[in-house]
Amino acid sequence: MRGGVGLAALAVGLAGCTTTLPSPPKPPARFAAAARLVPPDHTFVLSDGARMPARVWPAQQHEHAVLLALHGFNDSRDAWEAPAPFFTQHGVTVIAPDQRGFGQAPLRGGWAGTVRMVADVREEIAQIQQTHPQAPLYLAGESMGGAVLILLMAQPEAPRVAGTMLLAPAVWNLGAGADIPLRVLSTLFPRNLVTGRELPVHVVASDNMAALIRLYYDPLTLRATRLEALQGLVALMKQSARAARHIHGPTLCVYGDKDQLVPPSAMAEVWRSMPAHVRLDLVPGGHHLLLRDRNGKLVTQDMLGWMNTPNTWLPSGGDSATAAWLAQGVGENGWGKNTLPLFLPAQMDTLAGP
Repeated sequence: MRGGVGLAALAVGLAGCTTTLPSPPKPPARFAAAARLVPPDHTFVLSDGARMPARVWPAQQHEHAVLLALHGFNDSRDAWEAPAPFFTQHGVTVIAPDQRGFGQAPLRGGWAGTVRMVADVREEIAQIQQTHPQAPLYLAGESMGGAVLILLMAQPEAPRVAGTMLLAPAVWNLGAGADIPLRVLSTLFPRNLVTGRELPVHVVASDNMAALIRLYYDPLTLRATRLEALQGLVALMKQSARAARHIHGPTLCVYGDKDQLVPPSAMAEVWRSMPAHVRLDLVPGGHHLLLRDRNGKLVTQDMLGWMNTPNTWLPSGGDSATAAWLAQGVGENGWGKNTLPLFLPAQMDTLAGP
């Protein structure tokens, strides 16, 4: 029923909806730094002429590897500003582009479609491998970014990379017909905006208040979602959940047991379908925004440990935690079926207020 209530709330909310994206909120003085706009360090120019801004954190001293890092829904390249220094200290260059439709990339607030989004990443990979020919290239994607990487690496002609890391990937098959109301609404009102305030629920995306405040006031963050983009996300989640069983190459998939955006039932179903070569990593106490959590270093240490020594135990103990979690039969009767995906950052309005 929860999904039906959410869709009904969205439908009622449409009556007063606008189609104009809201301006970034002005923070109180004590949060002024959270509203800083960091200019891109690099721009990917793609085959269709699109320009994708990216932030780059070069490896300190010798470059041992390069990490192409993708952000989540309504987020931006700034998603990687907190964990990037950890990687650079260990010889990893981090390159984090805005994805099409988000940040300062083309079509801000719209939905480019999964085919185009996957093609964008493939082109960025080719350009990085050309400019960094001696360094192994790893891919990392958070939430929506992880779903895009699943679709890319599940293709028969998946690019050759050193490894793929999926952080709370947006994988969720809502079930037959569950998204029909949303499809109808997005067809009738594709450019209408919803914020998440229409839904009678509260989501905790991270236990790190400072990180949430930065996300909320960051001028690159989208604080409202077009219905066409929400429907696109739902379709992406379904496609990636189905494609996960075909993923190629070394893969690490990380999930937190306090994730309130990708439910345990959805992740457990996908984990059980993944090939045996996929390394599963459960982070106890981890929320959806794993890298922004106060214990986010557990995730970055696991990522680096897996990159350097993929056949040894993960530093956090995530291997054992995963086995215990799955042994409990998680997902067999858990929540997450036929519910509406929630989205950020509108859910944080009351957290970051003056």
